[in-house]
Amino acid sequence: MPKYYEEKEEDGRACAGVREDFKNCLLQHDCVLKDGKKPSECLKEGHCRSLQVSFFECKRSMLDTRARFRGRKGY
Repeated sequence: MPKYYEEKEEDGRACAGVREDFKNCLLQHDCVLKDGKKPSECLKEGHCRSLQVSFFECKRSMLDTRARFRGRKGY
């Protein structure tokens, strides 16, 4: 589930919770903080893979016409 912030702006975009958690996972990972690599380089190494897949599935479900009945994947 997305983390709760008291002074957070309301993000009405689709998949906002997954997007925020994915971004935070990458930026707080040791690959970025300690090694000084770019987040895109850490993605290629396979870090935060489960959130990347969840974000992809959420975005893909936006294009699926069956999602009208089932709802979007993700949170």
